[in-house]
Formats: sequence, C-alpha cells, structure tokens
Amino acid sequence: MDFELQYTDPKSDARAGKITTAHGEIETPIFMPVGTVASVKAVHMRELKEDIKAQIILGNTYHLYLRPGLDILRQAGGLHRFNGWDRPILTDSGGFQVFSLADSRKLKEDGVTFRSHIDGSKHLFTPENVVDIQRTIGADIMMAFDECTPGTADYQYARQSMERTLRWLARGLKRFDETECPYGYQQTFFPIVQGCVYPDLRRQAAETIAALGRDGNAIGGLAVGEPTEKMYEMIEVVNAILPKDKPRYLMGVGTPANILEGIERGVDMFDCVMPTRNGRNGMIFTRNGIMNMKNRRWADDFTPIDPESDCFVDTQYTKAYLHHLFKSNELLGMQIASIHNLAFYLWLVREARRHIIDGTFSSWKPQMVRQITTRIS
Repeated sequence: MDFELQYTDPKSDARAGKITTAHGEIETPIFMPVGTVASVKAVHMRELKEDIKAQIILGNTYHLYLRPGLDILRQAGGLHRFNGWDRPILTDSGGFQVFSLADSRKLKEDGVTFRSHIDGSKHLFTPENVVDIQRTIGADIMMAFDECTPGTADYQYARQSMERTLRWLARGLKRFDETECPYGYQQTFFPIVQGCVYPDLRRQAAETIAALGRDGNAIGGLAVGEPTEKMYEMIEVVNAILPKDKPRYLMGVGTPANILEGIERGVDMFDCVMPTRNGRNGMIFTRNGIMNMKNRRWADDFTPIDPESDCFVDTQYTKAYLHHLFKSNELLGMQIASIHNLAFYLWLVREARRHIIDGTFSSWKPQMVRQITTRIS
C-alpha cells in the first residue's frame, strides 16, 4: 500500500491524499460503508459504485469468520470474489465485537474466548489467528487485534488494556510479516492506538505505534461512551504523534459532524453503521439538516428528498413517498434511505476534500457543521 499526502489546509490539520492498494486508489478523506457480513445492508454493489460512489468498503472479521466461514471464503478466492466488490476492502479485527460480547467472552493474555451469537458455539481469537483469518478474507487493509476499552473505564483498567493491546500488536505484526496473502496480491496491516480518555496512555500507545513505521495507523476505542469533546481531545493528542506521511483511520466514527471535526484534526479514513442503521429507521441526513421521515409533516411534501445537494438524489422519490413507504413498513423505504445516507456521507467527504484543495476548508467547515446538525423535524 502507498499513501501520497497531496494537500494540507493552511489553518488546520485537515489533509487530502491518495491511498493506492492492489484493488485500486482511494482519495482521502474517505468514508467507508460498512459491509458487516459481506454486504452493505439493503444496497447493491452497483449502487455502491454508481450512486454512492464508494471507493472502499469495510468487512467484519468476527461476522465473516462465523458466517459464511473461512472454508467458503477460501473456496471463493477471498471476499472480493465472493461478494463481487472489485475495489479495496478493509477488515476490522473483531476487537469491537469482542468488546460488545462482554457477557459471553473471557479475555486472557493469549487471546479471547467467546461464544457465537448465532449458535452459542465456543471460539478463540488470538493476535495470530486474527491475522490468518484476515489473510483468508483477503482484505487490502487488515487491522491488528485489540481490546476496545469502554469510554468509561478507570485509569488502571485502561492502562492494563492498552498495554495488553500493544503486546498483542507485537504478536500480530510478527505473524503478518511471516505470512503472505493466499490470493497473490499485497495486503497491509494497521496497528490501533488505544488508551481510553487518558492523554498519557494515548501518547504512550501512539509513540510506540509511530515507531513501528507501518503503512497506516488507526485510532480505536472512541465513540464508545466518552463525551464527544473528550473524543476530539484524544484525536488531537494522537495525531500530534502519528506520522503525517501515513493515513490515519478513526474507527467507528460517526455522525456527519464527527467526521468533519475528525478531518479538521487530521483524520483520513472513517467508517460507521450510522448512515444505514439510522436510514433503516427513517432518519435522513441532508445538507440542510436531519429529517425523520416517519413524521406526519412529510406526508404531503412532494419535493425531492434533498433537492439542494449534488449527492445522490433520485427526483422521482419525494419526501411524501418515502414517508408513505416507512409508514407502510415497505422494504424499499429502508433501501432508498440507506442509499441516500451513504451517498450523503460520501458527498460530504468529497466536499471536504475539495475545500482542502481549494484552501477554504477552515471557513467552510463551521457553516457546514451548523447546517448538517440542524433538526428539520
């Protein structure tokens, strides 16, 4: 993998760059739609490419490991061939899912044992076999196995967790460097900075990871219960240390405003389930604010969903029609909303990139944050 830093904003840490992988190029800053189980929910690959204009999608190691399973993925020739996505893929390591399974997992130095949410079967994730799993999935960008510490963790637990994550990182890197992609192309491996909301722990983790000189680095363990301002503070602490000539990935974040704030602080890559999950529940993100399409006020509004934005807008779909679909529990409503929200997120990062290149990001961003956080209904 190669990263070219192309532009920097003169008044902030915002950057525009280009990542080159075996499956294509990615212009940053970028948002990655989440394709948890080899699909972005309710969205065709054609729509991802043509309407949403996604350049990279994310797969989930935990879910893909359980279903369809490694044998199927191996027989298919990897996830790209299995789901038909011929552009870059990033896989997380399963660390967040392990964090989410607190009632059914046991964490030890060797790794984590957990029970499947599907059938209750028992499994073990280690730093080494998580590398092996991601090799089999065939992701262009693989993530280190980490412990995602709750945002409310006390200092002692956060320190122990961060130190364990760094020990696991050393083991995962060793396994990655000793193995190769089974499908004949190059994969890369990102370490993850943990440390909860404690600046000294974040600095220690970031300094250790920066010294490794890997192709890119990730910031994990944020947007997991801590105050939003504390999240922004931790991004600033970490990005002051992580190399400027490597891409920085903020994991699992977040709202459109979170993304613009992250870009301002030097983040290049984002992912989140919010655009599709909220879309399936009737929430629509637009350039002028947030709409709840289940509200009565849209029942006789025959204007397009987002007429003022040049992101995906199919003008045959009006607010009234989308309101009707949700009130009728029609699956098409969830599909339209998911496509629209993802297209909006991709439009937003493209606009951010354009303003970074033009040198106007710092004046554009505050106004855009005010607009996109307005509750229209």
